[in-house]
This record gives sequence, C-alpha cells and structure tokens, in this order.
Amino acid sequence: MRRYWLVFAQAVTVLLAAYFVVGTLKPEWLGRTGAAVSHGVALVEAPAATVSGPPPPGSFRQAALRASAAVVSINTSKAPERHPQANDPWFRFFFGDPGSQPQSGLGSGVIITSDGYILTNNHVVEGADEIEVVLNDSRKVRGKVIGTDPDTDLAILKISLDRLPVITLGNSDALQVGDQVLAIGNPFGVGQTVTSGIVSALGRNQLGINTFENFIQTDAAINPGNSGGALVDVNGHLMGINTAIYSRSGGNMGIGFAIPVSTAKLVLEGIVKDGVVRRGWIGVEPADLSPELMETFGVRAKRGVLITGVLQNGPAAQSGIRPGDVIVEVAGKQIANVSELLSSVAALKPGAAAKFRVLRREEALELNVTPGLRPKPPRMPQQR
Repeated sequence: MRRYWLVFAQAVTVLLAAYFVVGTLKPEWLGRTGAAVSHGVALVEAPAATVSGPPPPGSFRQAALRASAAVVSINTSKAPERHPQANDPWFRFFFGDPGSQPQSGLGSGVIITSDGYILTNNHVVEGADEIEVVLNDSRKVRGKVIGTDPDTDLAILKISLDRLPVITLGNSDALQVGDQVLAIGNPFGVGQTVTSGIVSALGRNQLGINTFENFIQTDAAINPGNSGGALVDVNGHLMGINTAIYSRSGGNMGIGFAIPVSTAKLVLEGIVKDGVVRRGWIGVEPADLSPELMETFGVRAKRGVLITGVLQNGPAAQSGIRPGDVIVEVAGKQIANVSELLSSVAALKPGAAAKFRVLRREEALELNVTPGLRPKPPRMPQQR
C-alpha cells in the first residue's frame, strides 16, 4: 500500500510541475485568457480581438466608421491686409512691414455627393483666398466655393477627385432630446476626432449667431476646428453641421450647436440650382406677445406673433394683414415666436400663395398670402 501511495505522490508532483511550466511559458495551451511574462512579471491579457469582429455593447464603432470617411479637414489662407502707409519708406523704417504674413484658418466639412459637393460653415471659408481640403485618407485637393449663405452660416464647396466617400443624410426632424449623437471634425488641428454625447435641446434660437436659427444643441465635445464638421446619429447618418459653441474659455463646455441637415439641404438645393438661396418675405414688423403690447393693441391671443407694422404695398399688406393682427399659423405650422415666424416665412416659395391663420381682436381669419423674394440685407462698410 505504501508503494502505491509513493507512486501516486510522485505522479501528482510531476503533473503539477508540468502544469506550472506550461502555464508560465505557454498559457495559450491551457486555454487561459492570456497570461504573459514580461521581464519576469506575469501579466493577464484579454484574448486578441479583430477589427472585423462584432463591436462590444454600447460601442459607436460602426457609426464612426460609416461617417468619418466623408468628414474632411479644411485649411484656408488669406492674404494679409496692407496698411495704407505700408509703401512709405519712413513708415517701413520705423515700423517694418506689418501684416506681411498670410492669415490661416482651420475647419471641417462633410462630403455629401459623389461628384464632390461639400457642406461646411460660411465662417470657415469667408474671405479665404485659397482653400485646401484634406480627406481622411490623406488625399489633398483645392476646394472651390460654389456659394455661401451667411443667413444660416452655411457654404457649399466643390472638389474634383474620384472615389469620394459620401455620408448618408438622416432625418433631423425625427431627432428627440436624449438621442445619442457623435460629433466628428478636426478640433485644434490635431486630426480627425470623434466625440459622443446626446441631443440636449432642439429648436434653439434667439442666440444672435445667425439670422435664421433652429439649432440642435448637444453636449458632444465641439471645439475650434470642429466648425463645419458632422453631427451624426448612432447609425452614422448626418443630422447636422456643427457650427458654434457656448464657451467662456474658448474650449468645450458641454454646450454646442449644429445646423439641422433639413436646413442644410434647402441651402444646398438653392445654391446648386439657382446660385443663391431664395427665401420668402412678406414685409411686416413682428413682435413677441407681451402684456404691454397686448394692452396697446387690444389683443387677447394666448399664442402667436403680434404684427406691429406692415410695409405699404408689401405682400402682407396686399393680402389684408394689418397692424394689430396676430399670426398664429403659417402654411399649417403653428407659430409661437418671432423666430418661428421668420423661419416659416423664409421657407415659403416666393410667388406661391400660402395660407396664414390670423387673429384680429376676437375674430379668426384665414388669409392667402403670396410672399415676395426676401431682399438681401445691406452690407455694412468694414471698419478699418
């Protein structure tokens, strides 16, 4: 019996020794998660993963892959402004040659068609003498401005390259507060960057950024250089063009704004088709309802926009709109404030009649208003 016990003990000892040696030198033989030895230190490593494998739960990998290829970096340069006395020898003797270095700018853009149309912000390319577009695959090409729309801060560029990646346009009207989104761009010129967040609010306006404001607000990190980049949903579909941030430091503070893709599509179609964006205009002076104005005009409406003035012989006057009327609906869309009225009228096709619902004192009216073409705002002289 003792002999059998000794044989058993020796066999167990040999097996344990072999297990220790194999577990230290060849852990994969034992099916472990990968114990590795580096300079005498045992490390535990996860199994090797492949890029083509399924993403882990909660990953935005697929959305980022689908959208990022169509997001570009935009580098701009602008010739320096010459001082009026720059050619004066005495001026140059005392002050040198001021402003001799070209001004450079940085932004992002999104390729939206296979023939090279790019959406970006107007402020990214405004005043630029040269525009360089850098694709995510490192190809570089000069960009040409097809048209701009300062009222929405959008611009359309065109590049000539083959095999262009194109982003898929989504339905920004279907977005809801709390939906997850990704912001893709080139912040601070560090290279393409993807950040994530949620839709914090919809329909942001009266921010004083653009004439027509209907922003998507997000807490996805947006920084200088992200302007003109893509805001996409979890499927990688374009929902907006990142355009501005609220910041006291110049960096991200969790409040960013994007122009909805629905607005960008209208601007794109107008610029490509007509060279400009044609917007409706009716010639009124609107004001948000307030107790003082309601008492002055004898208005008892609970919602809508008060018309305090009507341009003589303008579209509104010719259609019967009077001072003191309250516009509550335009082409089937309810109106709650001046910004909504401005956007709804601008979306109307000039020359095509639209139905307006109006409250006049206690009487409800339905008027057919034929909007005219919105005049361009006068350009203010530059201060030098």
